[in-house]
Amino acid sequence: MLELSASILLSFLAMMQTDPPCFTASSELVASYVAHEIKLDAAHPAAEWRGASPITFCSDWEGKNPDPGRETRVRVLWSPRTLYLRFECRYRELYLFADADANGRRDHLWDRDVAEAFLQPDPSRERYYREFEVSPNGMWIDLDISPSGLADLKSGLQRSVVLDEKLRTWAAELAIPMKSLTAHFDSKAVWRANFYRVEGTKKPRTYLSWQPTNTREPNFHVPSAFGKLRFVAAAEQSSKSGRGIER
Repeated sequence: MLELSASILLSFLAMMQTDPPCFTASSELVASYVAHEIKLDAAHPAAEWRGASPITFCSDWEGKNPDPGRETRVRVLWSPRTLYLRFECRYRELYLFADADANGRRDHLWDRDVAEAFLQPDPSRERYYREFEVSPNGMWIDLDISPSGLADLKSGLQRSVVLDEKLRTWAAELAIPMKSLTAHFDSKAVWRANFYRVEGTKKPRTYLSWQPTNTREPNFHVPSAFGKLRFVAAAEQSSKSGRGIER
């Protein structure tokens, strides 16, 4: 769903304080455990998101030309049934499709502004991974990537998006069924992943990346450049905090 308001973004902006630099040096993102399913609400983030440490990026696909005005933060939560993603984005301009399928799905969404997640549950199969995209106005696409090309994943994802044109910010939350990602989820497994943004109305457009792909031309489909996605198990998380996720 898409909600438009400035006042409802107070929580979102608090989570995007610019004290840290607009990039995260680590190549690992940690997904925090949630004991129950959470409600998606990009404008009013659930308390559980505060327990998820973000990664931040604002540089291009070569790791160059940092732009804090296009900063992106990504947080990940997980339950045995669902992987949750939250994007928090600053932008300089909007370039959006006005049309989509009735459910919000839009082919070729990458031709406009998007935030993207590439997830690889089995790193031993380097050319196999999943791609998820969401736009500032709530459109989405999910794809199954393999050596034979791309196909509709039909993951059953849910999403919530909020856009504030006055503050030039937008946020999106995705809930992706684990069964669409892996047949047998193991919280001890380390996945590979990368996160991206595309923005701009004119070529050359802006292509931002968490882990640089270092290709000559913009290219996000470089699995060898993916970072790591690790899952904090319930017992490990509880021992660190003494009381589980902070609320």
